[in-house]
Amino acid sequence: MTMTEPVASVQASYLVDIVLCIDCTGSMNPVIQEVKNRALEFAPALDALMKEKGKRIDDLRVRVVAFRDVFADDAAWLSTTGFIDMRTSPDLFRDAVVPLHASGGGSEPESSLEALALAIGSEWADASQAKARRVIVMWTDASAHPLEKGAAMKSPLYPDGLPRNLDDLTELWAGQPMASRRLLLYAPDCYPWNLIAASWDQTLHFPSVAGHGLAEHEFSEILDTLSNSV
Repeated sequence: MTMTEPVASVQASYLVDIVLCIDCTGSMNPVIQEVKNRALEFAPALDALMKEKGKRIDDLRVRVVAFRDVFADDAAWLSTTGFIDMRTSPDLFRDAVVPLHASGGGSEPESSLEALALAIGSEWADASQAKARRVIVMWTDASAHPLEKGAAMKSPLYPDGLPRNLDDLTELWAGQPMASRRLLLYAPDCYPWNLIAASWDQTLHFPSVAGHGLAEHEFSEILDTLSNSV
């Protein structure tokens, strides 16, 4: 399902929050450095492309949700930041991304739906402002554990208040302001990503293959599509 693409207003001003969900399991080892490079490029590249299109981002913040597998990696399964202001603290963002490394996870699936739920539940900027945008990017090469499995887990490692199934997660997404929400999936063409891509609005899916990174033309296409839809 493709995103809507409203016509850009010259010199339109935007507030953009971006959450980068990054799979850091062992299978990502061949591409983790490329993913980190893309993550570091993402916000500045989007900012520059928006300027080319006559869209000015006044406030640009980025958050990182790095995940593995809560059932295999104990406390190392999740690492998150709050939103980092890219205008005033770009070094903090770099410091959050550079140390990420691929390890653990066991065999797939992974805890990516939990990461997506945490991303949707971020402390976003006020969406009542007409040009506020909430962008989530998911980078993974694996399928996901069903949320029912995590909901049944009796462990302090599992975050409280997460959706108990995919329907609840879908409702959480639908509860975000439609004009503001955007989801970019760089994920395999398998459950749950193919279902999410087909049924969630404002979603763009670029199928990934284990061991293969994001081609330059795909990265450019993602940024171009996003900049047109913002």
